[in-house]
Amino acid sequence: MPNVMKKQRETRRRIIRQWTMLPSDKRQSIEQISTFAKTAAKQNESAFVHSRRDPYEKIVGWLLPRSRTH
Repeated sequence: MPNVMKKQRETRRRIIRQWTMLPSDKRQSIEQISTFAKTAAKQNESAFVHSRRDPYEKIVGWLLPRSRTH
């Protein structure tokens, strides 16, 4: 189980890094967050195998505080 948690932490960091590297005009709306989260969830399916929460919802939760929507 520690390896699963480590993989999820690494995936979280990578996804957040990818998001913050986008130009600010590409990460302002809920629609942009949604599109990015759907893509990231598909690309990182294996990291969320043992997760109870939906990967898409988890990623949106990570990105919302880092967007200009709030």
